[in-house]
Amino acid sequence: MSTAFTEAGTIPVNQAQPVVTYSPVVLDIPGRPAPLEIKVSWPATGDNLPVLVLSHGHGASNFLASNLGYEPLATFFAAHGFVVLQPTHLDAVALGLRDTGLPDAPLFWRDRALDVSHIIDRLADIEAAVSLLAGRIDRDSVVAVGHSLGGNTVSLLLGARMLDPQDDRDKDLSDARIKAGVVIGAPGIGDEHLASWAAENYPILKYVDFSQMTGTGLVVAGTKDLNLYFSDRVSYRSDAYTHSPGGNKTLLTIFDAEHIYGGVSGYDAAETSDENPERVATLRALIWAYLRSQLYADDPAWKNAVAALEAGAEPWGTVETK
Repeated sequence: MSTAFTEAGTIPVNQAQPVVTYSPVVLDIPGRPAPLEIKVSWPATGDNLPVLVLSHGHGASNFLASNLGYEPLATFFAAHGFVVLQPTHLDAVALGLRDTGLPDAPLFWRDRALDVSHIIDRLADIEAAVSLLAGRIDRDSVVAVGHSLGGNTVSLLLGARMLDPQDDRDKDLSDARIKAGVVIGAPGIGDEHLASWAAENYPILKYVDFSQMTGTGLVVAGTKDLNLYFSDRVSYRSDAYTHSPGGNKTLLTIFDAEHIYGGVSGYDAAETSDENPERVATLRALIWAYLRSQLYADDPAWKNAVAALEAGAEPWGTVETK
């Protein structure tokens, strides 16, 4: 087991492999105003590889909020055994669709969840488009990870709802094919602490509801992930844990982490207000370990990771379950 700082902090992970990347795989989706472009990354060797769909945040950056971002997470997960699929959602700045007046703009929250389900529907097509992956994907072992608005996307796939009373469309966007999801710094419930700016600019956030989020999930929240344009409540980012049903939920609280958690969205990203490569290394290793143990019941990765986290001279965070 490797515990190299540059790789995973002090969290034990398996041996890293070279990573192969193919981009873009383009899927035409009926009714979608732009083709769905996907970046695919995977380890150079290995078979029966599990699939990880990585949903980017909404962010203001031109390309970090697209399939070209989140390299610190994507490359790590691929190097350690996952086939990582990164879609460019419709809210990506590079697509120029945020201010077009299209339904659900500028967040395209519903389309984001549908993107992930479309990807799972068409894993065979993706595998056919990338010949080096032929026969190597385990299509029954699918997980999802999302940051910020991507965290909202993953929460919807696990059963959360946007309960806008003016929207008569089906509220259930859950996808049972996702064995486990990781929700990083997602918007919380629209209670009395929801800021007027968020309510005016992103009114759908008034209707976030986690009461039916029954899917298995890890919720990641930072103790300094506070944005007064959204809420004056620091616990806002842990609502997906606090307000969802128990029995299969875990909360990972990362000490001193702000909204980009040390730099998950990109290497040396200017938007990172709390740049800390060691925090990124630790967080991504903990997520990897959690997903390994959810997919493979006999894999002690998560147990070992939590033990390493708690044994640190200055722990990076805490874990609780319900």
